[in-house]
Amino acid sequence: MSELQSSPIDSPPGAYARFGFSLDDGIAGRAAIGLVVLATDHTIEFEWRRMLSLDGVAFYESRVANSAEITAETLAEMDGRIAAAVELIRPGEHLDVVAFGCTSASMVLGEERVFERIREARPGVACTTPITAARIALDALGAQRVALLTPYERPINDAMSHYLKARGVDVVSVGSFEHRDDNEVARIDRASLEYAVLELGRDPDVDAVFVSCTSLRLVDAIAEIEAKLGKPVLSSNHALAWHALRLGGVEDRLPQFGRLFTI
Repeated sequence: MSELQSSPIDSPPGAYARFGFSLDDGIAGRAAIGLVVLATDHTIEFEWRRMLSLDGVAFYESRVANSAEITAETLAEMDGRIAAAVELIRPGEHLDVVAFGCTSASMVLGEERVFERIREARPGVACTTPITAARIALDALGAQRVALLTPYERPINDAMSHYLKARGVDVVSVGSFEHRDDNEVARIDRASLEYAVLELGRDPDVDAVFVSCTSLRLVDAIAEIEAKLGKPVLSSNHALAWHALRLGGVEDRLPQFGRLFTI
């Protein structure tokens, strides 16, 4: 067995200089936002980069293990994993807000439970979830009667409708793609989403359409769909980003992302 032999290291030729420096606020001088992303999610980070591309605003993400199969049972399994995921986001450094990126799990576990888990790792931090953000956004938009569009199967849709109604959101209709594979939900195309939103939204009893699920890609289409529909449209990622910014004290108006981002 050979031994490592030490040998002198020659200094590189030329002069060496040590420089002083000063510090600024870094990339998150206005707001530092933590985001917990599902392991299977393809979409939320992509859409958040579009909406949070603001000077002085930064988001930092961590992933939480989950099943690609969307059922109440698999969603509930995330309960004990949330705090550990939050602990990985900028340990020891300040965060203004922590957002949990799953609409259906927030409903299954309950928003309050999700906040408890986040605050196990970040005591006192401002928190939001997609369903929290959607409720607050709908109220800010003055929308009282809502159509709900999801990719979930009927039991989750029924539970979400009841959950929202119990918290003051009048869900007057529900539409769904009824597909439980989260990896494929992320590939539902714009034409399919737009058609479903317009079909649900044209009901005169509907004030706004909420598209639930962070895997669905809608942010780039929202302003155009709203123009066709004449009513507000919001999605999980869209509402979550808006609420995280507002919780972080960022009030920038971004009309390219639809009506919500003008308030």
